[in-house]
Amino acid sequence: MIRVALAEDNVLLREGISRLVAANDDFELVGVAADLPQLLALAREQEPDVVVTDIRMPPTGTDEGIQAAAWLRENLPKTGVVVLSQYVAPQYALALLEQGSAGRAYLLKERVASVDELARAIRAVAVGGSVIDPQVVDELVKARSAQRSSGLSLLTARETEILAEMAQGKSNSAIAGSLFVTERAVEKHTNSIFAKLGLSEERDVNRRVKAVLVYLSHSEG
Repeated sequence: MIRVALAEDNVLLREGISRLVAANDDFELVGVAADLPQLLALAREQEPDVVVTDIRMPPTGTDEGIQAAAWLRENLPKTGVVVLSQYVAPQYALALLEQGSAGRAYLLKERVASVDELARAIRAVAVGGSVIDPQVVDELVKARSAQRSSGLSLLTARETEILAEMAQGKSNSAIAGSLFVTERAVEKHTNSIFAKLGLSEERDVNRRVKAVLVYLSHSEG
């Protein structure tokens, strides 16, 4: 049974998503919240397996969903987070995934009318997986798609292998263990990946997250 907490300030949406969650026999809705303080209190009390949250809620209506995800990573690291947003702007997804993609999903509200889409994301993050809306990925790579596509083709077989492991949310040490290489070797390959994808000089966002998103968009294509 996956224990789910929901945060959404729009009453109709909250009711609708509650019904979507309740429609699955393997989900249990442990509580609902209408703002960030309520969500954090609910999370402390219930320690849910997954939090489904709107990206913008009271008190400020800016990025409460992202703030909640950051708080959960620090205080309840085993809790997965599905952020629901009406905004395609990729900076929100990058902020969500900045500390790693494991147990994190970013979905557009217009695409979660289907029970299956939301349920798939909840199940994925509950076991440490990640789901990123393809439209968001498209927006992220659009400006530099030509450069990055050619960059992906330049990766060696080992670098592609490491990027695939990275896309699963694994740390360098975990990748080293999976591929039976040293952590130092993984770091060396990772730096090479960043260089080939044109991410060497990136300072505004996490290069690791961008590299993964580029890889995921390429894989889906």
